Amino acid sequence: MKKYLQILALLGTSLCLTACGNLKNSDLANNAKTSSNSNAKSYQTTDTGNNGYTVLLKNGHYVTSPIAGLTATNNNNSVDSRELERGLVDISKGVYSTNSYVFQEGQYITANMANEWLGRKSKNNPSGLNPEAGTKKNYRPYYLEEIFEQDYLTGSGSNYHIGGISIGLAINSIDYYQKVKDGPEYQAEISRSQQKQFGQQAAEKIVSRLRKKKALKKVPITVGLFAKESKDSLVAGTYFLSGTAAANSSKITKWKTIDTQAEVLPTVGNKKAINSSDASSFNSFKESIQNYFPNVSGVTATLRYENGKLAQENISITTQFYGYEQIQSFTRLVLSTAKKYLANNVPIEIKIGSVNDIQALVAKETGDSGYQVHIYGGE
Repeated sequence: MKKYLQILALLGTSLCLTACGNLKNSDLANNAKTSSNSNAKSYQTTDTGNNGYTVLLKNGHYVTSPIAGLTATNNNNSVDSRELERGLVDISKGVYSTNSYVFQEGQYITANMANEWLGRKSKNNPSGLNPEAGTKKNYRPYYLEEIFEQDYLTGSGSNYHIGGISIGLAINSIDYYQKVKDGPEYQAEISRSQQKQFGQQAAEKIVSRLRKKKALKKVPITVGLFAKESKDSLVAGTYFLSGTAAANSSKITKWKTIDTQAEVLPTVGNKKAINSSDASSFNSFKESIQNYFPNVSGVTATLRYENGKLAQENISITTQFYGYEQIQSFTRLVLSTAKKYLANNVPIEIKIGSVNDIQALVAKETGDSGYQVHIYGGE
């Protein structure tokens, strides 16, 4: 349960960072820079979770990335940010063992570098990875929306050094633009084949640039290509390709296809669920708790599939009651109903709350663990 409370706290910080926009000019960026450039080297590590990375702290502080939240445009989907980070951690586990490496947010790509790379290529910005501006009749979309870096270090005590890094490239599926200021909004769709072609080319350019840094000449550099969803989507984007440039190399010789899908239940319109059995189980769960309490205003689920199998289910329940006994009783109902209807072999997180507050959390961290319950302000 302690881990889930930490996750909620970190999620709040993550949302704040995402909302900061250009982090280059913020206090958070200055604080991160001071921490990472401090001459004092006092390292601590957090306890590792189930199959997770130990996190490296410096001088007792979590080290934040100076590029978190920087984007090419303002057309962003808020649900993408967490999956961009989580998915890159998953990719990294296949390259950097959780038993041998510790995690730190990226420190090698600066805010100035990220702003230049996310910009359009031009005479004034030759480092831009997005294409040169087109014309009103021949618009060239922004492909690259966000760059995300994670560092993986080895060592112990006061001696840690970089052992490898991972880069996530968030590539738009739709670019929103205006032909004239304050004019109507248009959409430029970007196909998966276009995302793939652009992403692979951009990845090798970034790897080549990072190799110029002395500390990164002899470490693996892993890159994941992430397909963003439309800005009004309830479903987060997913990674679709990953590859690693070996130490001393600027080339990614082999790309691996990532089979990840996500959906929100209930589905909208005539859209079919990815897995009808999972959808049926969720509907049974939903109907059972709504019949018990008529003032439950909303129950939705976000499901993630990997290689065709359910890997994670997150459920959000919005209530219209605030009484102590109502929350206690309802949480017990949710727990028993989850055990009855939901999958027993995947991690599940169920958040219960009003519009303004989280009232309770029912969750299990792994497929084979039991549910844990926390009622805020209660037992």
